[in-house]
Amino acid sequence: MNYIIEETTKKLFEEVKKSKRENDSVSDDLMSALNCVFGQPLLSAFDLVDRNSVTKLTTPNRRELFKISGSSRKTYYCPSSLQFCPCPSFAFGVIKRGDLIMCKHILAVHLSIALQCCLEEKIAEKNFDAFLYEQ
Repeated sequence: MNYIIEETTKKLFEEVKKSKRENDSVSDDLMSALNCVFGQPLLSAFDLVDRNSVTKLTTPNRRELFKISGSSRKTYYCPSSLQFCPCPSFAFGVIKRGDLIMCKHILAVHLSIALQCCLEEKIAEKNFDAFLYEQ
């Protein structure tokens, strides 16, 4: 992502967090702004958030990984940097065509963190690499 897009998305997620904290909801204006920036994946990402499909996995050594149970019943694991998702939408929409800023899975992680509804699970150190290689 280029710097302007990265800063814009960061600011939007901060606004989502603030809106949730102050109003316990996301305003219509903020939803419009999110839709303008993220487009098509936004609704699907909110669906994943509503279904509690995002879990932060943490090892005793504090390595982190996000587990997203996709709408197609497939589970995706994204590194905590959130710079990659193994889903087809990331490969084609983000990397190949460049018409998406991020896929719905990474967007759902950002939204669940901002809305403070990301589930958390402790995992054994030996399972961390297995989750990554499962992809």
